[in-house]
Amino acid sequence: MKSFLYQALPMRVVFGAGALAQLPREVEALGARRALVLSTPEPEASARRVAALLGERAAGVFPQAVMHVPIETARAARAEALRVGADCAIAVGGGSTTGLGKAIALESALPIVAVPTTYAGSEMTPIYGLTEAGVKKTGRDPKVLPRSVIYDPELTRTLPWRLTVTSGMNAIAHAAEGLYAHDGSPIIALMAEEGIRATAAAMPRLGADPLDLEARGEALYGAWLCGAVLGAVAMGLHHKLCHTLGGTFNLPHAEVHGVVLPHALAYNAPGAPDAMSRVARALGAPSAARGAYDLAQRHGAPVSLKAIGMPVDGLDRAADLAVQNAYPNPRPLERAAIRDLLQRAYDGARPD
Repeated sequence: MKSFLYQALPMRVVFGAGALAQLPREVEALGARRALVLSTPEPEASARRVAALLGERAAGVFPQAVMHVPIETARAARAEALRVGADCAIAVGGGSTTGLGKAIALESALPIVAVPTTYAGSEMTPIYGLTEAGVKKTGRDPKVLPRSVIYDPELTRTLPWRLTVTSGMNAIAHAAEGLYAHDGSPIIALMAEEGIRATAAAMPRLGADPLDLEARGEALYGAWLCGAVLGAVAMGLHHKLCHTLGGTFNLPHAEVHGVVLPHALAYNAPGAPDAMSRVARALGAPSAARGAYDLAQRHGAPVSLKAIGMPVDGLDRAADLAVQNAYPNPRPLERAAIRDLLQRAYDGARPD
């Protein structure tokens, strides 16, 4: 076995149906007295119920999180946290809300408690992203890592089917890329393969019964593992492309991951045969790339960039941005080949 380095991230996880009831205890364990609850505009009512659960420890609700964390929204949230004297942030929702919590923590070091209601996985990583002037920039900083994560399957039972599938594909993308990361390890590979398997296995069960609490728990478990993989390794071509497409063209985050994943896997397959074998095995498919494409298509997720609003005249710019800076990837970054990858993703072509 080759030598490797594995760095465990310091985090507390509370998992199980009804786990949200443990939120006041988790806030108290941080020594926090005034928690600002964050959400996107749509589930504001849920955020206010969480604030009510906290009672006098709730400092208020900031229901203005949006995709890709525009710098203006981050500044407004930081100002609100300062105004209400918050000493903790509670992120209730998906990756957009968790990302906003991280943006606050980046400048203030405020501890975050994440309460995921999708399968985004962002809650398990020290990775943050901010979009300014149409460019999304990402980074890593341990102070943005949530201190505590509460996984309660009951909170995902009303998740719309499309978001169930697309956020599940997003989670799978995290783990798939972790399998060929240059700084991976046997521990990461185990987590990644199991995360992909659990997430993919939950989808048909949820398609048959969206209220299946056991399947919701399985999907959250898979997303947890997939997110933890992303938090432990360097990102490659897949995430670079998705951040470029999402931040520059304001495309929906989870949908972009699901569309791009099969094509990124096909691109990298020659340079990472063992990783592709593991992905295929976890998906129960003969091919990693085709297996990911078929999983998305079978469950009604979009499979083309065109379908989610990508302008065709932006493909050249996206290819240019993707090769602008060097980053580790199992196959060398070739501008022409990446441009072809983007065209196939735009058209929704099934990988060969």
